[in-house]
Amino acid sequence: AGRLIGRQLERMFAYRHRVTRDDLRALHQHKGHPAMKVLISGPHGLVGSALGAFLKTGGNEVVGLTRSKSTGNEIVWDPAQGRLDATQLRGFDAVVHLAGESIAAGRWTNALKERIRESRIKGTNLLCQRLAELDKPPKVLVCASAIGYYGDGGDARLDENSRPGDEFLADVCRE
Repeated sequence: AGRLIGRQLERMFAYRHRVTRDDLRALHQHKGHPAMKVLISGPHGLVGSALGAFLKTGGNEVVGLTRSKSTGNEIVWDPAQGRLDATQLRGFDAVVHLAGESIAAGRWTNALKERIRESRIKGTNLLCQRLAELDKPPKVLVCASAIGYYGDGGDARLDENSRPGDEFLADVCRE
């Protein structure tokens, strides 16, 4: 059992070492660039929390857009009810939209699939409408709705020119 645990720990530490090394390289490449003010919807999720930490390490100001009660440097919104104060969105250089019902929340029943779809459509529409109301909107909006846009491409290399898949997540992304 000791060897098995030792090998697992070695793999975990090797992975963390690679991630840290790659993050430091990326931060070094952008050294000297002006800091940005970035809004991240879904700041407590898997991707949002890692992205926020990475951006903060690079000297950027990161503000979360969250449905739960604010825990500090966050803006509270309610996409289901259409609540988001556009005045709170002023002054951001970039917005990264990651919010939506978790696709890992359990078995994909019809009810869960509908929550996934609605959370992404309503959230994206509301955020885009409020950003469009600004006199000076952010320079960039990155929206990551779901990893399944391209579907299962097998071993094929997929990029922005690849056709979307025809599965549920691809449909959600298109919608």
